[in-house]
Amino acid sequence: MYGWIWRHLPGPTPVRVAIAVALVAAVVAACFAWVYPALAPLMPFNNTTVGE
Repeated sequence: MYGWIWRHLPGPTPVRVAIAVALVAAVVAACFAWVYPALAPLMPFNNTTVGE
């Protein structure tokens, strides 16, 4: 999969590295902005109680 992405990125190697870093940053940002907040209410460790 990574080879396919690398072959389809335009430009010489430094440009490809910059685009790849930008793509990884975009995926991480999307996870923190939308995926993790959407999954947080479904996680069982959010429902904790102390005592009875």
